[in-house]
Amino acid sequence: MVYAAATFPAVPAIPAPSEVQSTRRNTKQQLSLTHTNKSTDPTIAWTSSIALRCRNGQLREAASEFTRMREADVEPNHVTFITLLSACADYPSEIISFGASIHAYTRKLGFDMNNVMVGTAVIDMYAKCGRVDLARLLFDQLGGKNMVSCNTMIDGYMRSGEIENAIELFDKMPVKNAISWTALIGGFVKRDYHEEALECFREMQLSGVAPDYVTIIAVLAACANLGTLSLGLWVNKLVMKENLRDNVRVCNSLIDMYSRCGCIEFARQVFDKMAQRTVVSWNSIIVGFAVNGLADEALNFFYSMQMKAFKPDGVSYTGALTACSHAGLIDKGLQIFNDMKRVHRITPRIEHYGCIVDLYSRAGRLEEALEVIKNMPMKPNEVVLGSLLAACRTEGDVNLAEKVMNYLVELDPDGDSNYVLLANIYAAIGKWNGASKVRRTMKIRGIKKKPGFSSVEIDSSIHKFVAGDKSHEEMDSILPVLELLSFELKQCGYISDFTTQESYEDD
Repeated sequence: MVYAAATFPAVPAIPAPSEVQSTRRNTKQQLSLTHTNKSTDPTIAWTSSIALRCRNGQLREAASEFTRMREADVEPNHVTFITLLSACADYPSEIISFGASIHAYTRKLGFDMNNVMVGTAVIDMYAKCGRVDLARLLFDQLGGKNMVSCNTMIDGYMRSGEIENAIELFDKMPVKNAISWTALIGGFVKRDYHEEALECFREMQLSGVAPDYVTIIAVLAACANLGTLSLGLWVNKLVMKENLRDNVRVCNSLIDMYSRCGCIEFARQVFDKMAQRTVVSWNSIIVGFAVNGLADEALNFFYSMQMKAFKPDGVSYTGALTACSHAGLIDKGLQIFNDMKRVHRITPRIEHYGCIVDLYSRAGRLEEALEVIKNMPMKPNEVVLGSLLAACRTEGDVNLAEKVMNYLVELDPDGDSNYVLLANIYAAIGKWNGASKVRRTMKIRGIKKKPGFSSVEIDSSIHKFVAGDKSHEEMDSILPVLELLSFELKQCGYISDFTTQESYEDD
């Protein structure tokens, strides 16, 4: 398979496909049963104690327990090592050196090369700790490789962005299961290669391998980011066929996909039919209504979730604040923001402050928006400042735009969109010298405007167009339609404004 590089907007998180998870669950069940049977085997007793701490996320305590186990002259077995290595993989930023020391111990006993389950756990640990080179080194040394170890290595490559290596290994596999395909599809989605993810999914369908729920979630995320509604509808039918209609995570993904494709009523239908809901379900529908400009519905669901005994989290409040921002409900938004801190004891994150900045900015209260930025307990990011800069263009406030731009240059000195926006602000009020100065600065710093594109979905395929691009194979048919549309727009009184576009966006 050959995939071309692409860049797309970021997407929400997708579950990582790894059969080590299954091994881990089986291990925990085994440990639980032996503990219940009160086995006198000291290795099993110590391993059960270590596993309990790993399940609770107490990795340091688990490490201490393992040290005490060795001090008691009790030898660990393969289950002990798998338990510890899996915990290290789950918390890669905690104590990476401990995972390496456990690997050294398994090497001493020959487990890492001769026991495929232990070896796979080591590969998974290194890959998730960002050392895919070490993971591959062990993978090559591992005896008796199986589909689980191959899938784990592919997933590790995709996590680190080594897509070509992942595809090469995938193509060499004689047999591929749903997890193999999902490792690629989910990896493409996480790297923002959504078209490649959908192409991979089509090949999976042609190969006759049935997708699992993790595959479906990844595919729906790709559909959401590309806006491929027709394919999303097809996947929805597949969900019904594969008896995944009651899978809460799949339903949540469907709500997100429909919302982001602009079909909020379809999202509502999925939500209404759910037999079981989680906080994520409520958050998905709240955010869906908010981003589609339906503030009243978003706030109604926000309050309904609390009446149904669901406690709102930070995402819930982001949705509610976004709804207030889009509807210009300043007082309501400030009240919700205060309730978040006072009633639910949720510490506001930067996205919540960004919503308040956007709330003031959309209302034209730019100085108050700037005060929020100055008083934030954390440094503003380019998203928060970009929101205020865009409002400066709407209000024609050049002085404030220059202040905001100074912040933005420090945060993102190579960000092309901010320079173009500032140049357009100057041009909009006739300050051509200022606009020219911005353009010169871009040239001196080697900053080039990334070409924007529009896209349209036809028969589940995405067609992208860049301004002035006439390379599309159907261009002879497209141009007459565009001329007709332009004529009809002019008849309705539309006057195009190319003055700033031609001067500043073509460079």
